[in-house]
Formats: sequence, C-alpha cells, structure tokens
Amino acid sequence: MLRAVHQHGTVTAAAAALHLTPSAVSHQLRELARELKVQLVEPQGRRIRLTGAAHLVIRHGEELLARWEEAESALESYRSGDAGLLRICGYPSAVTGLIAPATALLRKRRPGLTVMVTECETVAGFDLLLSTDADIAVMAPSEDFPNPSDSRFDQEPLLDEPLDLIVPAGHPLASRTEVGLAETAREDWVLPLPGSCDHYQRVLVFCSVAGFTPAVAHWAKEWAAVSAMVGHGLGISLYPRLTEIPPSHQTVRVPLTAELPIFRRILSCVRQGSRDHPLVRHGLDALDEVIAAHPALAPAAPDADRAPSRSHA
Repeated sequence: MLRAVHQHGTVTAAAAALHLTPSAVSHQLRELARELKVQLVEPQGRRIRLTGAAHLVIRHGEELLARWEEAESALESYRSGDAGLLRICGYPSAVTGLIAPATALLRKRRPGLTVMVTECETVAGFDLLLSTDADIAVMAPSEDFPNPSDSRFDQEPLLDEPLDLIVPAGHPLASRTEVGLAETAREDWVLPLPGSCDHYQRVLVFCSVAGFTPAVAHWAKEWAAVSAMVGHGLGISLYPRLTEIPPSHQTVRVPLTAELPIFRRILSCVRQGSRDHPLVRHGLDALDEVIAAHPALAPAAPDADRAPSRSHA
C-alpha cells in the first residue's frame, strides 16, 4: 500500500488502484508506521507526502518483493506449473495480433491453464502489473513508460513491429513494392493530435530523419478512423503491421525501404523476479511462437548498432 501511495500520489488514487477503500489504506499505513516505529506520511496542504523513512522502507521493500517473486517462481517450478491462472494485458492491436492467438495456443496445449486477457492502455498496464491483476503486459514504449532501470519491472524486447505506409487505392504509390519515406514529403498526412498518443511523435521523428516535416491535413487517433480517411483520399499515414484495416476501407499497404528501419519496438513487461515463473514462461513462449509463425513479423533484433532506431521507435 505504501508503494501504491508513492506511485499514485494520494491515498484515494492508491486505494482505487488496489480495489480498496481510502480508509482501509490509511489504516494499514498507520499500522505499518506503528510497527516500524517511524512516521511514514506527513501532511502537505490537502495532500500527503512520504517521509524519508517511507522512501527507505520502499527501497528495501522492492528488494524483498523481487526476492519473494523469485521464491514463488522456484516453488511453482517444483509443482510443474501446468495449472493455474495467467493474466495477460496489452494495448488493442497487441491483443488482436499477439495476445489472442497466444491465448488460443495455450488453451489448446495446456487445458489446465486458465488465461485471462485484459485490453488496456500503457499506463493502465503497469498499474495492473503492480496490483497483481496482470502477470504479463505487452506494451509499446512511450513517454509514460517507466525507466528501464525501474526495479519494479522487468522489461524485455519482444518484437520490432514494422510500420507500413498506407495510401488510397489508385494512389501513384499504391502499385509500388516498396517506398522510401522521403518520397512522401509532399503528401498530406493523417495523424493523431500531438499529445494524444505516442504515434504522432514517432512519425515526426521518422519523417525528420528522412528530411522533412509531414504536412498534417487531418487529425485522427483511432486506427479505423485513420484508415477510413486515407481510403477516402484525404491523406496518407504510417500504420502498424499488426493492426488490421477494415476490408471496406479502400487503402493499400506499401512496405517502406529498409534503408531507414521504421518500426515500433514492442516489449514484454513483468514484475521484477517473475519472468521465470512457469506460468509466465508459458505465456512468453506462446507470444514468441506467434511472432515466429507470423509471415510478416520477426522478433526484436538484439544487435547494439540498431539502438538509435530503437530509441526513435
């Protein structure tokens, strides 16, 4: 509960994340302070702030919780790990393209295993991990992502998902087998509003590297809205390969040339110390198998010389 208050800033927000009442959280914090014989919170206007002692408790608590996750993994390995509840969450297109087929694979191969899938956005995925309402989160890095050194989470590359150019059917580029991004410099674009999601910034970076700033004619965040606008000839856009385009939308996907690797890196995120838990391992292996079987996808490349492109993505 102390970690949750630190994470969310208020007792009320922490209680909501933990599915408890604010009074229950306050009571437990008072009990913890009494047992430790230190003050953990102090008033700051209408809010509270954590004391130095509280930060010390949290730091050591993170280490203890990671060790406990390791202990649970070892115990579960001893018991076989073929039965139990595995909870996986992810953003919408990850659910469609990765998590749903991986879940079907697990249900077929391990009938004693129950898999629960939750669609969520990035920030909510990390809250689900912290509250133990999810065991695996499949996420695309954004400005809201925890730092890779955050001791609460274990983040590993899962997939480098290519971004394709989508153009209206009949567009001069629609018949090409591949296109250089610089060739689109004079086109109108359909993109999300700045700040509404990370895709706007991602496209801006790639276009900047290609030597131009995209001329945005229309703004749309939902992928179906983007493809509908493109299909009606209102502009072009970059579209994740895992995201389906409705058949009624008259658009064409055109792969981009390999001279500038254009992709978004997808990560698997788990609580620190839990990656080798048998149930978690089953889920991660199923995700890897789905990626390996997909004709247009490949696992994330580990080579260091691609690090600048990964950071852009």
